[in-house]
Amino acid sequence: MDQFAHEPFKAAVADDAASQRHEVRDSLFLVAQFRLAGTRTAEHVRVRNLSAGGLMAEVPSPIAQGTAVELEVRGIGWITGKIAWYAAGRVGVAFDQMIDPILARKPLGGGTQTPVFVKPILPLR
Repeated sequence: MDQFAHEPFKAAVADDAASQRHEVRDSLFLVAQFRLAGTRTAEHVRVRNLSAGGLMAEVPSPIAQGTAVELEVRGIGWITGKIAWYAAGRVGVAFDQMIDPILARKPLGGGTQTPVFVKPILPLR
């Protein structure tokens, strides 16, 4: 038998909120519109990761836990949620409803042609 009791460690880990997250978070970098619920003034924030149940974003000023917010994410639209935490210029937002985070990665254009600015410039011979 092992001389160390592992049961207390299992209990401590089970109580940790971060360990109970089962959602896959998609690390990315995109800009979203962000506003406090009920206001019209939105500002740009940087979204650092996104999952079906929430996101982490960089914000310019502290926001209290539990504050209702709205975000417009490219490819998804306006999402409502609440501030779950704030630390060092970043917030965690828990969405009121689940989303499909893959939609934020889909291209917005039709994709029928390569844009001119992406095509290589080849010298004429």
